[in-house]
Amino acid sequence: MAKPRPSGCKGRRTCLICEAAYELNQDNYSLNSNSPNFVYCPLCNLCYPGSGIHSYKTHPVHEGQPYKFEGIYVNIEFLSEKEHESLIKGIDLIPWDLSQSGRRKQNFGPKCNFKKRKLRLGDFKGFPKFSKLVQDKFKTVPILKDFQTIEQCSLEYDPKQGASIDPHVDDCWIWGERVVTVNLLSDSVLTMTYNPRPEKYNLGLVGSYRKVLDSDGNYIPNNNDLSMGIDEKNDSSVRKNSVYVVEPIKEGATYPIIYVPMPKNSLLVMYGNARYNYEHRILRKDITERRVCLAYREFTPPYLEGGEFYEEGKIVTEKAKEFW
Repeated sequence: MAKPRPSGCKGRRTCLICEAAYELNQDNYSLNSNSPNFVYCPLCNLCYPGSGIHSYKTHPVHEGQPYKFEGIYVNIEFLSEKEHESLIKGIDLIPWDLSQSGRRKQNFGPKCNFKKRKLRLGDFKGFPKFSKLVQDKFKTVPILKDFQTIEQCSLEYDPKQGASIDPHVDDCWIWGERVVTVNLLSDSVLTMTYNPRPEKYNLGLVGSYRKVLDSDGNYIPNNNDLSMGIDEKNDSSVRKNSVYVVEPIKEGATYPIIYVPMPKNSLLVMYGNARYNYEHRILRKDITERRVCLAYREFTPPYLEGGEFYEEGKIVTEKAKEFW
């Protein structure tokens, strides 16, 4: 069933509505039962054994040997309740479009053809004025230094629809090094598993970036040393010379499953190892109440100033500075 169904789903993607109507089963992309499970604690930037997403609330008391997982930043109190209420009010005044897997969306950004790598402005005219407060607050977050939003997408997850999102890596041709999410209405969790498909998502372009982000969010020259070091204590890949590499799964290797809490009003930033080497997903079971998130994307380095496609992207960048 490759064509879109009335629910908005197509292909292997399903929701509760089309599963009932067409007698389909959800493809759960089963988690590896042999993989160790860790929960990220945003208060100490370490992961601890387990799968209880609220275990970070016991901080600083944790159990088990910590695991250092590179490339995640979470601010659990990014928005105030007043800011949260203002955003939800503004979002719900805008019509929703159907999306896949039980979601609805509102998209503000350029038109992108990921297979042909074609970019056009389309009808993009900037972002809703009520949401400007979020982008203004980005300026107070060090890891988001010089972050220029070029796409803002509202995504609604409704448990009545069986909403979820399949494991994926955000495309690396156009979407830049920092993947940003602001979580609204209810708590949820991001499930991260090692990417078994390094040939997808235009990941091969990462090594060609002329500059890359370091762990503090600063751009530095890419010296094209794509080798990775090994953290002997945690038996995991780590950055070497501040360059990130996409690696295939090694035969016989066991990679951890990382659960990243996303409390209501929180900010999540993925970059580096978490951005490129891991797929992320939202499991249906982790949507227990209506959830809305604001997803933000920036350009890849080739579309930034000094990059080979800067002039092509400039019209989008200028339009992205406007609010209506």
